[in-house]
Amino acid sequence: MPDRILALDRRELLAGLGATALAPVLPSIAAAQGRTSLSLQAKEGVIALRPGGPGTPVWTLEAPAHGPGLRFKRGETLEIAFGNRLPVPAITSWRGIGGVPAAEPLAARAPLASGAKETLMLPLRHAGSLLCDLRLLGDGQARMARGLPLIVDETEPVAVDRDEVLLIEDWRLRPDGTAVAPGVDPQATEPLYTVNGLTTLDIPARSHQRLRLRFINGCQRAVIAVKIENHEVWVMALDGQPAEPFLARGGALLLAPGTRIDAFVDATATAGSASSILLHDGKEARPIARLVTSAEPPVRAAPLPAAAPLPSNGLPARMDLKSALRVDLALGGPPADWVIPANFVNSAAPAFRAKAGRIVVLALTNRAAIATVFHLHGHHFRLLDRLDDGWKPFWLDTLAIEPGQTQRIAFAAEFAGRWLIEQVATDWAAPRLIRWYSVE
Repeated sequence: MPDRILALDRRELLAGLGATALAPVLPSIAAAQGRTSLSLQAKEGVIALRPGGPGTPVWTLEAPAHGPGLRFKRGETLEIAFGNRLPVPAITSWRGIGGVPAAEPLAARAPLASGAKETLMLPLRHAGSLLCDLRLLGDGQARMARGLPLIVDETEPVAVDRDEVLLIEDWRLRPDGTAVAPGVDPQATEPLYTVNGLTTLDIPARSHQRLRLRFINGCQRAVIAVKIENHEVWVMALDGQPAEPFLARGGALLLAPGTRIDAFVDATATAGSASSILLHDGKEARPIARLVTSAEPPVRAAPLPAAAPLPSNGLPARMDLKSALRVDLALGGPPADWVIPANFVNSAAPAFRAKAGRIVVLALTNRAAIATVFHLHGHHFRLLDRLDDGWKPFWLDTLAIEPGQTQRIAFAAEFAGRWLIEQVATDWAAPRLIRWYSVE
């Protein structure tokens, strides 16, 4: 992958993705009257990143069940009891959850003080691969904060043999094993990438087995490409929303920080063989996992036929751009109206206001010298074609934009409320910056 950050489009969207076998884990939950209770704790922990080396202290989100992810069904409402056991204020950010203004960090919810608890109602309107994390306030803190995948399964059956969650994270480690938080200079540290907390892993598969691999870029600032060698990779969903299925060029996927991609992979390699999975961060490629085809008999006589699209989440099939509200937003360069999350106040002027139901087109221009990542809270958007006469056949909530480039996106302002927008340059020391917009 070249050093430039590729725009997310149908041809180039996929140049890599990390992988590691992670068995789906169901949390300890109790369903009552259509609601599901979930206890979630922000707490201190330790992760072993170097074999035989010292453990790395981290701040993490934990549920009662042991495992790196949470799984629920579309249509459920989560009643979340969130407790903060960290020595600093904490706030959860739910990447991919649309239309829940009460859950919006900072714009609707203040950070939770150390030792405090709160209850949050989270309706799961859409199926998809989501991410919950503590990183909105994570810059410059004493510890790195890890993300927690949240999977919302479709109510309809999906024809796959296995469903795996693959969380890729990056680290900047000091010699003593401690990790530097983002937003500060990582001088005298060693970069390290993990998949589900491991530096490498074998992913077992049987011949003709179909795997649904939910790739999540949990890196702090890095746009990554992960290539699965010797296999076709079909992209089925992006940022939690079903896409028109398409073949990843070269069996590779490109993910900006926070991006989630659901891919279908059929195990077609020779029995007993192993296919390397390489991660590229724009500087070098490194092996992070292997897809290992066992010598057991195939699960079926031939691979499954081409997969049908995933069930729709009900986002609009068409948008009328002619009467859209059009807004120019500058990214990078002097912060201007952008602030770090710690300095956010609700009294600040919004970036824009839109009437509920109106189409909004944002022209995002990156004035920085390096790629910048944009994230829209509350809604998913279409990436418009260069001539502004159509859009790519997928939905996104996160987009990497190259220096000097302008990308146009469009979304239906469906959900009233106050919503954040984020930007961060692809540099470890770069600050995360935010503004907000209003749907009225």
